[in-house]
Amino acid sequence: MRPGRQLAVLGLVFVVLYLLVFFSGGASGGWKDRLEPRLGLDLIGGTRLTMEATNSVDGKPPTAANLEEARQIIENRVNAYGVAEAEVVTEGNRNIVISLPGENRDLTDVGTAAELRFRKVLKATDGSGATAAPAPSPSATPAPSGSASPAPSGSAAPKPSASAPKVTASPSAGGQGGMAPTPSASAAAPTPSASASAAAPSPSASPEAVPQSVEQQRKAVEQKVGPAAWAAANGLKAPADVSADPTLAAKLKPFGDLSPQEIAVLPVDMQFNVPTITCAQLDTRPPASIKDEKQRAVACESGAKYLLDVAKVVGTDVKDASAQLDQTSSWVVSLQFTGKGQEHWTNLTREAFNNEGQACDQTALGSDGKCRVAVVLDNRIVSSPEIQGVLTGDSQITGSFDNKAANALASQLRYGALPVTFVPQEQQNVTATLGDSQLRAGLLAAGIGMLLVIIYSFFYYRLLGSVIFLSLVLSALLVFGALVVLGRSIGFTLTLAGIAGMIVSLGVAADSFVIYFERLKDEIREGRSPRSAVPRAWIRARRTIISANAITLMSAVVLYIVSVGTVKGFAFALGLATVLDLLVVFLFRHPIMTMFARTRAFLSPRVSGLGRALPARSAEQATARNPRVKEA
Repeated sequence: MRPGRQLAVLGLVFVVLYLLVFFSGGASGGWKDRLEPRLGLDLIGGTRLTMEATNSVDGKPPTAANLEEARQIIENRVNAYGVAEAEVVTEGNRNIVISLPGENRDLTDVGTAAELRFRKVLKATDGSGATAAPAPSPSATPAPSGSASPAPSGSAAPKPSASAPKVTASPSAGGQGGMAPTPSASAAAPTPSASASAAAPSPSASPEAVPQSVEQQRKAVEQKVGPAAWAAANGLKAPADVSADPTLAAKLKPFGDLSPQEIAVLPVDMQFNVPTITCAQLDTRPPASIKDEKQRAVACESGAKYLLDVAKVVGTDVKDASAQLDQTSSWVVSLQFTGKGQEHWTNLTREAFNNEGQACDQTALGSDGKCRVAVVLDNRIVSSPEIQGVLTGDSQITGSFDNKAANALASQLRYGALPVTFVPQEQQNVTATLGDSQLRAGLLAAGIGMLLVIIYSFFYYRLLGSVIFLSLVLSALLVFGALVVLGRSIGFTLTLAGIAGMIVSLGVAADSFVIYFERLKDEIREGRSPRSAVPRAWIRARRTIISANAITLMSAVVLYIVSVGTVKGFAFALGLATVLDLLVVFLFRHPIMTMFARTRAFLSPRVSGLGRALPARSAEQATARNPRVKEA
């Protein structure tokens, strides 16, 4: 055997590894910065948000495919913030956990559904819940937040309102949509039978078409408000004027006590016509309460309650969204539509501009007598501009955005709507001070563990203890270099659980030492010389060492597959340290022992650490040289 070759291979491994550490693509900054591994949230502080997937219809958990799709969309949104080292993982069959090391920030907005809908405003009424709620006259109509202009020039876009965003034509708008067909009047005009629930089909639909759980919720609401209130609300054909009928006000009062979840299951006409159902209730409905694009909906803006048409343009019609500075140095969100999306957008603006079928009544018209189009994001209206022409190009959402708000909205629209709805469960901010103390505690524990192993090794094995010491140092250097490289290449983040995994690996490494050295003592006791006992002991101990490490490695792999969160980090670190320990066993421990066996110190019981094995062997040899005992 030539131990120099194995040591040379180990040296080559070190050279390659640390060349990657210092000069790989992700390496930057000074030498100290290049040696820093990617640390997790619990070590350097940051923000962790847990979100639970909900289903407002049947309460069932989402499919694994939908949960993974949502995880990828959320990860794209987080990365679009320009932050680094974010971790987005699924936990169980409902939860997604977002960890952002290094900084504290609000992450709740990344889990919003971001389902964009463009809907015509059909009717408007007061949403404050005042005792008297007559249908507002045209002069009392809430002023639109802006208007949309088809002019392609930037100067033609109206000045953004300071109070609310609006949709305008992009300066790049051309005539792309000029060939879009004009919708028929019957397609735009609402009919009495078109009313529907925000969360369920119309009451006129067959019972089989309504999910049982939604129907049960609606019946529960009916029982809560009472038969008289339900019948009165169900008979309304327009927003009620309770000032003219005090008895009607008393009947409808129970609706003001309903929770947002209960409001969400009511029919759309009931949500709009009952004056005691306020914008405060409507704005806090569960996410995705008006998700169905084929159903009309009710939403609020600036205290006004709007009855909205079915969605003619949806988020999938938007090709791209980006935050930009316009010519007035104001932040806007620019929307680019797909081919079909541009056609849908042109058709919608044509319907609104011409008020085809007189779909928009007087309460919903803008100051110029044109229909408004509400830009609805999830349950809320972003803006409801009056359409002043047929828009045949891209558009912008403008308003009092700052850089952060514009980029957040653009990110939500660009990466699409989430396939499931999430409710934030817990957001935890970990301070850098706490993370730093945990890091010091973890490193201290690792150092103490290694020190105890080394002290015991020198006390029990003496010269052989130096082999243990050098092996542990080499293993630690290999693990550290691997952590730095893996953090850059696959995004592995070292957490406190990972440090615990490496501490546990010290015990595995110590076991392999004990197996080898005790096997060596047995070989010497059986009469072999130390030089011949070393390869013999290695052959007999090798299988046991490999088996023990293989079991540990299998346990780490299984734990990594079935676990979630920080436990995965523990399993990964344990498996990585075990593999590298095997590498050191084959490329360093055995060859260095072969070299030690050729030295005189190895033959000394006091120095080598073989202890009683060498004296026992010497006694056996003396007995063999004097087989006969002299008689007295």
